[in-house]
Amino acid sequence: MNRLNPEQLEKMVHAALRSLPDRRAPASLEARVLAAVEARAAIPWWHKSWSYWPQWVRAVFLVFCAGLAGLVVYTGVYVQTGFDTAQTSGTLAPVLAFANRVLDIGRGLVDFVMLVARHIPSLWIYGTLAFVAGLYAMLFGLGAAAYRTLWVHR
Repeated sequence: MNRLNPEQLEKMVHAALRSLPDRRAPASLEARVLAAVEARAAIPWWHKSWSYWPQWVRAVFLVFCAGLAGLVVYTGVYVQTGFDTAQTSGTLAPVLAFANRVLDIGRGLVDFVMLVARHIPSLWIYGTLAFVAGLYAMLFGLGAAAYRTLWVHR
C-alpha cells in the first residue's frame, strides 16, 4: 500500500464524500421548521429588538429619550446655579441623621466581624471552605445520578 501525502488524502476523502448520495430529511422536519417560523412571527414587536419596532414607535422613543436627557441637563444646571442649599439641608436633615445612624451601626458591625474574624484560626476557615466545596460537588453528583436514574433517554 502506497502512502499518500496530506493533499492527496484530502482529495481522495473529498471525492469519496462527494460521491455519497444526499441524506433525506426527517418527515417531521418540515412541520417543525414551519411551526418555529410561525411561532417567531407571532412574537409581538415590543418583545423583539429595536430594528423590528415600528417607525413611529422608534420616533416617539427617541423624542422621549431626548426630552429626558434635556431634563437631566436642565436639572443639573439648575442645581449648580440656583439651588438653595440651606433650605434643602433643613428639609433633608432628619433623613440625613437617620442615614448617619444606619451607617454608624453598619461600621460597628463591620468592626465587630473583623475583630472576630482575626481570632479565627486559618485552618478552620480552610476546612470550612473545603467542606462547602465538597457539599457543592456532592450536590452536582447527586443531581447527575438522579437525572440518569429518573429520566431514561429515549
